[in-house]
Amino acid sequence: MERKRIEPKTIAAIATPSGRGGIGIIKISGTEAVSIAGMIFRKASSRCLWDFESHRLYYGHIVNPETGLAYDEVFLAVMRAPRSYTGEDVVEIQAHSGPAVLRSILETVLKLGAKPAEPGEFTKRAFLNGRIDLTQAEAVMDIIAAKTSESLEIAAAQIRGDIGNRIEAVREALLGILTGIEAAIDFPDSVGEDGDTEDLIAILRHQVIDKLNALVRQYESARFFREGLKVLIAGKPNAGKSSLMNCLLGKDRCLVSPVPGTTRDMIEDQLDIRGIPVTFADTAGLHETDDPVEILGIQKTKQAVDAADLILFVTDISQTLTADDHNLYAAICHKKIILAANKSDLVPEDFQPEIPDTWNIASAIKISALHNHGTAMLRELIAETVTADDGYQTDTVVPNLRHKLALDRSLEAASAAADGIENGIPSELIAIDIRDALNALGEIIGLSVTEDVLDQIFSRFCIGK
Repeated sequence: MERKRIEPKTIAAIATPSGRGGIGIIKISGTEAVSIAGMIFRKASSRCLWDFESHRLYYGHIVNPETGLAYDEVFLAVMRAPRSYTGEDVVEIQAHSGPAVLRSILETVLKLGAKPAEPGEFTKRAFLNGRIDLTQAEAVMDIIAAKTSESLEIAAAQIRGDIGNRIEAVREALLGILTGIEAAIDFPDSVGEDGDTEDLIAILRHQVIDKLNALVRQYESARFFREGLKVLIAGKPNAGKSSLMNCLLGKDRCLVSPVPGTTRDMIEDQLDIRGIPVTFADTAGLHETDDPVEILGIQKTKQAVDAADLILFVTDISQTLTADDHNLYAAICHKKIILAANKSDLVPEDFQPEIPDTWNIASAIKISALHNHGTAMLRELIAETVTADDGYQTDTVVPNLRHKLALDRSLEAASAAADGIENGIPSELIAIDIRDALNALGEIIGLSVTEDVLDQIFSRFCIGK
């Protein structure tokens, strides 16, 4: 879908969360935004709203145009097109943040001709009007959802256009290659020397494929900073799972009891570890039981295993591994596992945990949840385990999953084109691969994207953004 300017419908919405607060904002955007605001805003001076300077704040009152009674004293800002968030005329009314007053002002604005804004419609207009690319539009929601300083930094880099700039650089290289290939098709006698072919392959390999690979690797190694990390604490009953979760969180979140099988339902809580938003889940112990309530809890645990990014496998270092331990490993062996050998206070300091040769464990650590020994090191180990495999660097350009899937398609097409050039495939077929690579990158920044994809992206937004 080619980007195009939206219909000149004026929209309005409350742009701040519901509830009481110091300031609440009503946002109006569109061709009639200024004239609608002029009907309800009263300032001490006789100046008309049309005379107000753009990007300045004015004090006055919002009044009911039918009765002349003031709703509230407010600040009002006019931001004229194209120098506004949406690229249209925008008015922001800053009132006291009470549900009744904000609702009354919005209802008055709607009666005067504005339409209620859809979720994300202000940002969607900014994209459609060319103010931002699609990656920057997505970053608005990422900034709102950021839970750590690192995830905020990643979102801020995206809203600055860092990902879009990298994609544009690769697209420029692809466009140059496509121009050369199309010239070879149109003028076969003028181009096609061996040196030209080698140069084309070198550009494709170094300026396209290598850079796309780098972005894909960056997603794989740093996606947890953006999306968060799900850690499931698993182990047989009475291994100390609930005690460990309390230690990791630094608070009593789970009920701890010497009676096996106390945990019947899943308990979740969050923690920031090195900038990664980590969600821990304490689960029912996996073992054979006839208790129908325990069976339900165990079924939920098995479902949670598949959704987890990492498993903390808690064993009792003071005992030999049991059939329950081996059965549990069989249920989680397809996941990345940290073995937390608990109750180290019951064994000599140099005692090592039992780990069968057939077990594939990412790392292991001795801990004592009872005395809170080793849990600080375990937190660090969790972060290292999920970021070390791909050599994560502190690069703030981290694609999201939608970008990554499009990068994969572009990479596949570009690689096919490079192989085709090397193997003497007809230029017409190579040009198809190059166009496929370009189209996939265009989806990321919004140059070629369907209306359905746009609806899906902006439906995640709240009303007022």
